[in-house]
Amino acid sequence: MARYLLDTHTFIWLVTHSLRLRREVDEIIRDPVNDVFVSIASIWEISIKVGLNKMPALPGEPEELMRVTGLIQLDISVDHAKLAGRLPLHHRDPFDRMLVAPAQVESLILITDDWKIEQYGVLILRP
Repeated sequence: MARYLLDTHTFIWLVTHSLRLRREVDEIIRDPVNDVFVSIASIWEISIKVGLNKMPALPGEPEELMRVTGLIQLDISVDHAKLAGRLPLHHRDPFDRMLVAPAQVESLILITDDWKIEQYGVLILRP
């Protein structure tokens, strides 16, 4: 068993069945032996971008999409928030830093295609 955290774009690729998500990674995410999390920060980011017409709406409500794909909701804790605020600004996007922090605190492998995140020393799996 392994524990993973999906980056926002990886979650979007998963629920929209994008061909950008490698089959091997899709199988890892869907394997019930693995714990795969989606951060509330990602849902917040998606909601903002949809509201600003910067992306289309998801093909369903996030909580339903998470349920049917077996994903686990990851809430933002005080420890996550404090660490995210202290991280160096290798990445200026606060949503990405809010994914790095729980990946560090909870020892999660972050599934992301964002090369800037590598600078934080978290374990990465390319989607």
